Amino acid sequence: MVGLATAWFLQEAGVEVTVLDREGVAAGASWGNAGWLTPGLATPLPEPAVLKYGVRAVLSPSSPVYVPPTASPRLLKFLTRFARNSTAGRWQTAMEALVPINRQALTAFDFLAKAGVEATTYEAKSFLAAYRTEAERSVLLEEIEHIHAAGQGIEFEAISGDDAREIEPSLSDEIGAAIRLHGQRFINPGEYVQLLADSVIARGGQIISGVHVKDIVDEIRGVRLVTGDGETDPFDAVVMATGAWLGDLARQYGVKTVVQAGRGYSFSVPIAHVPAGPVYFPAQRVACTPLGDRLRVAGMMEFRKPDAKLDPRRIDAIVEAARPLLRDADLDARTFEWVGPRPCTPDGLPLIGATASPRVFAAGGHGMWGITLGPITGQLLAETITTGRAPAELAPFNPLR
Repeated sequence: MVGLATAWFLQEAGVEVTVLDREGVAAGASWGNAGWLTPGLATPLPEPAVLKYGVRAVLSPSSPVYVPPTASPRLLKFLTRFARNSTAGRWQTAMEALVPINRQALTAFDFLAKAGVEATTYEAKSFLAAYRTEAERSVLLEEIEHIHAAGQGIEFEAISGDDAREIEPSLSDEIGAAIRLHGQRFINPGEYVQLLADSVIARGGQIISGVHVKDIVDEIRGVRLVTGDGETDPFDAVVMATGAWLGDLARQYGVKTVVQAGRGYSFSVPIAHVPAGPVYFPAQRVACTPLGDRLRVAGMMEFRKPDAKLDPRRIDAIVEAARPLLRDADLDARTFEWVGPRPCTPDGLPLIGATASPRVFAAGGHGMWGITLGPITGQLLAETITTGRAPAELAPFNPLR
Protein backbone atom coordinates (compact mmCIF):
# COMPACT_ATOMS: atom_id res chain seq x y z
CA MET A 1 0.00 0.00 0.00
CA VAL A 2 2.67 2.51 1.01
CA GLY A 3 4.89 2.00 -2.03
CA LEU A 4 2.09 2.01 -4.59
CA ALA A 5 0.43 5.05 -3.00
CA THR A 6 3.73 6.91 -3.21
CA ALA A 7 4.13 5.90 -6.86
CA TRP A 8 0.56 7.03 -7.64
CA PHE A 9 0.96 10.45 -6.04
CA LEU A 10 4.32 10.95 -7.74
CA GLN A 11 2.53 10.30 -11.03
CA GLU A 12 -0.05 12.89 -10.02
CA ALA A 13 2.83 15.37 -9.83
CA GLY A 14 4.03 14.40 -13.31
CA VAL A 15 6.80 12.02 -12.32
CA GLU A 16 7.57 8.85 -14.30
CA VAL A 17 7.71 5.86 -11.93
CA THR A 18 8.97 2.29 -11.94
CA VAL A 19 8.01 -0.04 -9.09
CA LEU A 20 10.31 -2.97 -8.32
CA ASP A 21 8.38 -5.52 -6.27
CA ARG A 22 9.96 -8.31 -4.26
CA GLU A 23 7.22 -10.89 -4.87
CA GLY A 24 4.12 -9.34 -6.40
CA VAL A 25 1.42 -6.77 -5.71
CA ALA A 26 0.05 -7.10 -2.14
CA ALA A 27 2.15 -10.20 -1.46
CA GLY A 28 3.31 -8.94 1.94
CA ALA A 29 1.55 -7.37 4.91
CA SER A 30 -0.86 -5.53 2.61
CA TRP A 31 -2.81 -8.68 1.69
CA GLY A 32 -4.12 -10.55 4.72
CA ASN A 33 -4.50 -7.84 7.35
CA ALA A 34 -7.80 -6.68 8.83
CA GLY A 35 -8.20 -3.85 6.30
CA TRP A 36 -9.42 -1.29 8.83
CA LEU A 37 -9.41 2.41 7.91
CA THR A 38 -9.50 3.67 11.46
CA PRO A 39 -7.33 6.77 11.88
CA GLY A 40 -9.15 7.45 15.15
CA LEU A 41 -7.49 4.32 16.55
CA ALA A 42 -4.11 4.69 14.83
CA THR A 43 -2.02 4.87 17.97
CA PRO A 44 1.64 4.10 18.80
CA LEU A 45 2.29 0.39 19.28
CA PRO A 46 4.60 0.82 22.32
CA GLU A 47 2.14 1.41 25.16
CA PRO A 48 2.13 0.81 28.91
CA ALA A 49 -0.30 -2.12 28.54
CA VAL A 50 2.31 -4.07 26.56
CA LEU A 51 4.65 -4.10 29.56
CA LYS A 52 1.97 -5.73 31.71
CA TYR A 53 2.24 -8.98 29.77
CA GLY A 54 5.52 -9.85 31.42
CA VAL A 55 8.30 -12.17 30.25
CA ARG A 56 6.39 -15.40 30.93
CA ALA A 57 3.40 -14.24 28.87
CA VAL A 58 5.29 -13.11 25.78
CA LEU A 59 7.18 -16.43 25.64
CA SER A 60 3.89 -18.39 25.48
CA PRO A 61 2.86 -19.54 21.97
CA SER A 62 -0.75 -18.60 22.78
CA SER A 63 0.06 -15.04 23.88
CA PRO A 64 -1.32 -12.23 21.68
CA VAL A 65 2.20 -10.75 21.82
CA TYR A 66 4.84 -13.44 21.23
CA VAL A 67 8.63 -13.33 21.38
CA PRO A 68 10.54 -16.54 20.58
CA PRO A 69 12.86 -17.74 23.38
CA THR A 70 15.78 -17.72 20.90
CA ALA A 71 15.59 -13.98 20.19
CA SER A 72 18.52 -12.61 18.16
CA PRO A 73 20.70 -9.73 19.41
CA ARG A 74 19.00 -7.47 16.86
CA LEU A 75 15.55 -8.40 18.17
CA LEU A 76 16.67 -7.93 21.78
CA LYS A 77 17.94 -4.45 20.87
CA PHE A 78 14.58 -3.64 19.32
CA LEU A 79 12.62 -4.97 22.30
CA THR A 80 14.77 -3.03 24.77
CA ARG A 81 14.08 0.23 22.96
CA PHE A 82 10.43 -0.73 22.49
CA ALA A 83 10.09 -1.24 26.26
CA ARG A 84 11.70 2.15 26.96
CA ASN A 85 9.06 3.78 24.77
CA SER A 86 6.17 1.91 26.40
CA THR A 87 5.56 4.59 29.03
CA ALA A 88 2.56 6.88 29.34
CA GLY A 89 4.63 10.00 28.65
CA ARG A 90 6.34 8.69 25.53
CA TRP A 91 3.09 7.21 24.23
CA GLN A 92 1.43 10.61 24.58
CA THR A 93 4.28 12.34 22.73
CA ALA A 94 4.13 9.79 19.89
CA MET A 95 0.33 10.03 19.77
CA GLU A 96 0.52 13.80 19.35
CA ALA A 97 2.97 13.27 16.46
CA LEU A 98 0.47 10.98 14.69
CA VAL A 99 -2.58 13.24 15.05
CA PRO A 100 -1.87 15.60 12.09
CA ILE A 101 -1.34 12.73 9.62
CA ASN A 102 -4.24 10.71 11.05
CA ARG A 103 -6.60 13.62 10.42
CA GLN A 104 -5.81 13.52 6.70
CA ALA A 105 -5.84 9.73 6.26
CA LEU A 106 -9.40 9.28 4.96
CA THR A 107 -9.17 12.40 2.80
CA ALA A 108 -6.30 10.77 0.90
CA PHE A 109 -8.49 7.72 0.18
CA ASP A 110 -11.23 10.05 -1.06
CA PHE A 111 -8.73 11.80 -3.34
CA LEU A 112 -7.74 8.49 -4.91
CA ALA A 113 -11.39 7.59 -5.49
CA LYS A 114 -12.23 10.92 -7.10
CA ALA A 115 -9.15 10.65 -9.33
CA GLY A 116 -10.29 7.33 -10.77
CA VAL A 117 -8.82 4.58 -8.58
CA GLU A 118 -11.62 2.02 -8.91
CA ALA A 119 -11.32 0.62 -5.41
CA THR A 120 -14.02 0.84 -2.78
CA THR A 121 -13.81 1.92 0.83
CA TYR A 122 -16.76 0.63 2.84
CA GLU A 123 -18.47 2.62 5.54
CA ALA A 124 -18.57 0.65 8.77
CA LYS A 125 -22.32 0.64 9.48
CA SER A 126 -21.31 -0.74 12.82
CA PHE A 127 -17.85 -0.96 14.39
CA LEU A 128 -17.90 -2.72 17.73
CA ALA A 129 -15.19 -3.31 20.30
CA ALA A 130 -16.65 -6.12 22.41
CA TYR A 131 -15.76 -7.35 25.90
CA ARG A 132 -16.88 -9.91 28.42
CA THR A 133 -17.08 -7.36 31.23
CA GLU A 134 -17.31 -3.64 31.85
CA ALA A 135 -13.99 -3.87 33.72
CA GLU A 136 -12.27 -5.11 30.55
CA ARG A 137 -13.90 -2.28 28.59
CA SER A 138 -12.42 0.37 30.88
CA VAL A 139 -8.98 -0.12 29.28
CA LEU A 140 -10.10 1.13 25.85
CA LEU A 141 -12.28 3.87 27.38
CA GLU A 142 -9.19 5.16 29.18
CA GLU A 143 -7.15 4.96 25.97
CA ILE A 144 -9.81 6.94 24.12
CA GLU A 145 -9.52 9.63 26.80
CA HIS A 146 -5.78 9.79 26.13
CA ILE A 147 -6.42 9.91 22.37
CA HIS A 148 -8.75 12.88 22.91
CA ALA A 149 -6.17 14.54 25.18
CA ALA A 150 -3.63 14.29 22.33
CA GLY A 151 -6.00 16.28 20.12
CA GLN A 152 -7.52 13.48 18.06
CA GLY A 153 -11.27 13.13 17.88
CA ILE A 154 -13.12 9.83 17.80
CA GLU A 155 -16.87 9.44 18.25
CA PHE A 156 -18.06 6.51 20.34
CA GLU A 157 -20.66 5.26 22.78
CA ALA A 158 -20.44 2.68 25.54
CA ILE A 159 -23.21 0.10 25.25
CA SER A 160 -24.35 -3.09 26.97
CA GLY A 161 -23.77 -6.60 25.71
CA ASP A 162 -27.46 -6.94 24.83
CA ASP A 163 -27.36 -3.71 22.81
CA ALA A 164 -24.21 -4.95 21.06
CA ARG A 165 -25.93 -8.23 20.10
CA GLU A 166 -28.94 -6.34 18.79
CA ILE A 167 -26.58 -4.42 16.49
CA GLU A 168 -24.46 -7.50 15.69
CA PRO A 169 -26.14 -10.90 16.14
CA SER A 170 -22.77 -12.48 15.39
CA LEU A 171 -21.68 -11.74 18.97
CA SER A 172 -22.16 -14.53 21.52
CA ASP A 173 -23.81 -14.34 24.94
CA GLU A 174 -20.31 -14.10 26.45
CA ILE A 175 -20.20 -10.42 25.48
CA GLY A 176 -21.29 -8.27 28.41
CA ALA A 177 -20.13 -4.80 27.33
CA ALA A 178 -19.03 -3.00 24.19
CA ILE A 179 -17.98 0.27 22.61
CA ARG A 180 -19.54 1.39 19.35
CA LEU A 181 -17.25 3.54 17.21
CA HIS A 182 -18.59 5.93 14.60
CA GLY A 183 -17.11 7.35 11.39
CA GLN A 184 -14.88 4.36 10.59
CA ARG A 185 -14.36 2.50 7.31
CA PHE A 186 -12.79 -0.72 6.04
CA ILE A 187 -11.54 -2.25 2.79
CA ASN A 188 -10.66 -5.59 1.28
CA PRO A 189 -6.92 -4.82 1.45
CA GLY A 190 -5.66 -7.25 -1.19
CA GLU A 191 -8.31 -6.15 -3.67
CA TYR A 192 -7.73 -2.46 -2.95
CA VAL A 193 -3.97 -2.63 -3.38
CA GLN A 194 -4.32 -4.59 -6.63
CA LEU A 195 -6.67 -1.93 -8.04
CA LEU A 196 -4.26 0.79 -6.92
CA ALA A 197 -1.51 -1.06 -8.83
CA ASP A 198 -3.78 -1.26 -11.88
CA SER A 199 -4.20 2.52 -11.73
CA VAL A 200 -0.44 3.08 -11.52
CA ILE A 201 0.01 0.94 -14.65
CA ALA A 202 -2.88 2.63 -16.48
CA ARG A 203 -1.22 5.99 -15.84
CA GLY A 204 1.99 4.83 -17.53
CA GLY A 205 3.87 3.35 -14.59
CA GLN A 206 5.79 0.12 -14.74
CA ILE A 207 5.59 -2.59 -12.06
CA ILE A 208 8.24 -5.29 -12.23
CA SER A 209 7.61 -8.23 -9.88
CA GLY A 210 10.03 -10.83 -8.58
CA VAL A 211 12.91 -8.39 -8.15
CA HIS A 212 15.10 -8.59 -5.06
CA VAL A 213 16.95 -5.29 -4.59
CA LYS A 214 20.24 -6.07 -2.88
CA ASP A 215 21.83 -2.63 -2.82
CA ILE A 216 21.24 1.04 -3.63
CA VAL A 217 24.18 2.92 -5.15
CA ASP A 218 23.99 6.71 -5.09
CA GLU A 219 26.47 8.27 -7.52
CA ILE A 220 26.87 11.45 -9.58
CA ARG A 221 24.82 10.31 -12.58
CA GLY A 222 21.92 8.96 -10.49
CA VAL A 223 20.83 6.18 -8.17
CA ARG A 224 21.36 2.63 -9.38
CA LEU A 225 19.74 -0.46 -7.90
CA VAL A 226 21.67 -3.70 -7.63
CA THR A 227 19.31 -6.67 -8.04
CA GLY A 228 19.65 -10.40 -8.33
CA ASP A 229 19.68 -9.92 -12.11
CA GLY A 230 22.32 -7.19 -12.22
CA GLU A 231 22.15 -3.41 -12.10
CA THR A 232 19.47 -1.01 -13.26
CA ASP A 233 19.99 2.19 -15.20
CA PRO A 234 20.27 5.28 -12.97
CA PHE A 235 17.11 6.81 -11.48
CA ASP A 236 16.69 10.41 -10.33
CA ALA A 237 15.45 9.22 -6.93
CA VAL A 238 14.54 6.02 -5.10
CA VAL A 239 11.90 5.36 -2.46
CA MET A 240 12.48 2.43 -0.12
CA ALA A 241 9.00 1.12 0.75
CA THR A 242 10.12 -2.39 1.62
CA GLY A 243 8.11 -2.96 4.80
CA ALA A 244 9.78 -5.17 7.37
CA TRP A 245 12.95 -5.30 5.23
CA LEU A 246 13.38 -1.50 5.23
CA GLY A 247 16.36 -1.45 7.57
CA ASP A 248 18.40 -3.78 5.36
CA LEU A 249 18.79 -1.13 2.65
CA ALA A 250 18.30 2.03 4.69
CA ARG A 251 21.09 1.52 7.21
CA GLN A 252 23.83 2.62 4.82
CA TYR A 253 21.94 5.90 4.31
CA GLY A 254 21.96 6.88 7.96
CA VAL A 255 18.73 5.24 9.11
CA LYS A 256 19.59 3.81 12.52
CA THR A 257 16.07 2.95 13.68
CA VAL A 258 15.54 -0.80 13.80
CA VAL A 259 12.56 -1.97 11.74
CA GLN A 260 11.34 -5.25 13.19
CA ALA A 261 8.74 -7.61 11.75
CA GLY A 262 5.70 -7.81 14.04
CA ARG A 263 3.97 -10.65 12.26
CA GLY A 264 0.19 -10.86 12.13
CA TYR A 265 -1.92 -13.91 11.26
CA SER A 266 -5.33 -14.21 9.65
CA PHE A 267 -7.78 -16.64 8.10
CA SER A 268 -11.28 -16.59 6.64
CA VAL A 269 -14.37 -18.45 7.93
CA PRO A 270 -18.06 -18.79 7.07
CA ILE A 271 -20.47 -17.22 9.55
CA ALA A 272 -24.27 -17.35 9.72
CA HIS A 273 -24.65 -13.59 10.08
CA VAL A 274 -21.93 -11.57 8.35
CA PRO A 275 -21.35 -8.41 10.43
CA ALA A 276 -22.15 -5.00 8.91
CA GLY A 277 -18.70 -3.78 9.88
CA PRO A 278 -15.57 -4.73 11.81
CA VAL A 279 -15.77 -6.44 15.19
CA TYR A 280 -12.85 -6.13 17.59
CA PHE A 281 -12.10 -8.14 20.71
CA PRO A 282 -9.42 -5.93 22.33
CA ALA A 283 -8.80 -8.12 25.38
CA GLN A 284 -7.91 -10.99 23.05
CA ARG A 285 -6.42 -8.68 20.38
CA VAL A 286 -8.52 -10.34 17.70
CA ALA A 287 -9.84 -8.29 14.77
CA CYS A 288 -12.71 -9.44 12.53
CA THR A 289 -13.65 -7.90 9.18
CA PRO A 290 -16.51 -8.82 6.81
CA LEU A 291 -15.16 -9.63 3.35
CA GLY A 292 -17.97 -10.66 1.02
CA ASP A 293 -19.86 -13.59 2.50
CA ARG A 294 -17.06 -14.58 4.90
CA LEU A 295 -15.39 -13.17 7.97
CA ARG A 296 -11.66 -12.49 8.10
CA VAL A 297 -10.28 -13.15 11.58
CA ALA A 298 -6.88 -11.65 12.35
CA GLY A 299 -4.59 -11.24 15.31
CA MET A 300 -1.21 -11.77 16.94
CA MET A 301 1.93 -9.68 17.20
CA GLU A 302 4.76 -12.14 16.69
CA PHE A 303 8.29 -10.71 16.76
CA ARG A 304 10.21 -13.03 14.44
CA LYS A 305 12.04 -12.91 11.13
CA PRO A 306 9.73 -11.55 8.43
CA ASP A 307 10.01 -14.58 6.16
CA ALA A 308 9.72 -17.32 8.83
CA LYS A 309 7.16 -20.01 8.06
CA LEU A 310 3.58 -19.76 9.30
CA ASP A 311 3.33 -21.21 12.82
CA PRO A 312 0.05 -23.18 13.21
CA ARG A 313 0.11 -22.53 16.96
CA ARG A 314 -0.61 -18.84 16.28
CA ILE A 315 -3.67 -19.76 14.21
CA ASP A 316 -4.85 -22.11 16.97
CA ALA A 317 -4.43 -19.37 19.55
CA ILE A 318 -6.60 -16.95 17.54
CA VAL A 319 -9.24 -19.66 17.03
CA GLU A 320 -9.45 -20.48 20.73
CA ALA A 321 -9.60 -16.80 21.67
CA ALA A 322 -12.40 -16.03 19.18
CA ARG A 323 -14.48 -19.22 19.49
CA PRO A 324 -16.41 -18.31 22.68
CA LEU A 325 -17.08 -14.75 21.50
CA LEU A 326 -18.58 -15.33 18.05
CA ARG A 327 -21.96 -16.88 17.33
CA ASP A 328 -22.36 -19.38 14.49
CA ALA A 329 -18.89 -18.89 13.04
CA ASP A 330 -17.41 -22.12 11.68
CA LEU A 331 -13.87 -21.60 12.90
CA ASP A 332 -12.93 -25.12 11.83
CA ALA A 333 -13.76 -24.37 8.18
CA ARG A 334 -10.83 -21.99 7.75
CA THR A 335 -9.42 -20.90 4.42
CA PHE A 336 -6.61 -18.53 3.43
CA GLU A 337 -4.50 -19.10 6.55
CA TRP A 338 -1.88 -16.37 6.27
CA VAL A 339 0.96 -14.61 8.04
CA GLY A 340 2.44 -11.24 7.10
CA PRO A 341 5.19 -9.07 8.58
CA ARG A 342 4.13 -5.66 9.86
CA PRO A 343 7.10 -3.24 9.91
CA CYS A 344 7.40 -1.98 13.50
CA THR A 345 9.68 0.69 14.98
CA PRO A 346 10.77 0.97 18.63
CA ASP A 347 9.02 4.34 19.10
CA GLY A 348 5.86 3.42 17.20
CA LEU A 349 6.34 6.10 14.54
CA PRO A 350 6.93 5.49 10.82
CA LEU A 351 10.00 6.50 8.83
CA ILE A 352 8.96 8.90 6.07
CA GLY A 353 11.28 11.25 4.21
CA ALA A 354 14.79 11.80 2.92
CA THR A 355 17.72 9.83 4.27
CA ALA A 356 21.37 10.94 4.39
CA SER A 357 21.10 11.12 0.59
CA PRO A 358 18.65 13.71 -0.79
CA ARG A 359 17.85 11.23 -3.57
CA VAL A 360 17.10 8.20 -1.39
CA PHE A 361 13.85 8.24 0.60
CA ALA A 362 12.30 5.96 3.20
CA ALA A 363 8.61 5.14 3.50
CA GLY A 364 7.75 2.48 6.04
CA GLY A 365 7.65 1.40 9.65
CA HIS A 366 3.92 2.06 10.10
CA GLY A 367 3.40 -0.97 12.32
CA MET A 368 -0.29 -1.89 12.28
CA TRP A 369 -1.33 1.22 10.37
CA GLY A 370 0.27 0.87 6.93
CA ILE A 371 -3.12 0.37 5.27
CA THR A 372 -4.80 3.30 7.05
CA LEU A 373 -1.86 5.70 6.59
CA GLY A 374 -0.53 4.39 3.25
CA PRO A 375 -2.24 6.90 0.91
CA ILE A 376 -1.55 9.99 3.05
CA THR A 377 2.06 8.84 3.43
CA GLY A 378 2.37 8.61 -0.35
CA GLN A 379 0.77 12.01 -0.85
CA LEU A 380 3.02 13.83 1.65
CA LEU A 381 6.17 12.02 0.54
CA ALA A 382 5.47 12.77 -3.12
CA GLU A 383 5.20 16.44 -2.15
CA THR A 384 8.56 16.19 -0.39
CA ILE A 385 10.26 14.57 -3.37
CA THR A 386 8.86 16.91 -6.02
CA THR A 387 9.20 20.22 -4.15
CA GLY A 388 12.23 19.58 -1.95
CA ARG A 389 10.21 20.74 1.07
CA ALA A 390 8.93 18.30 3.65
CA PRO A 391 5.43 19.07 4.98
CA ALA A 392 5.29 19.84 8.71
CA GLU A 393 3.23 16.67 9.31
CA LEU A 394 6.29 14.56 8.45
CA ALA A 395 8.72 16.21 10.86
CA PRO A 396 8.28 13.60 13.66
CA PHE A 397 8.86 10.78 11.16
CA ASN A 398 12.34 11.87 10.03
CA PRO A 399 14.17 8.64 9.05
CA LEU A 400 17.39 10.07 10.53
CA ARG A 401 15.95 10.67 14.02
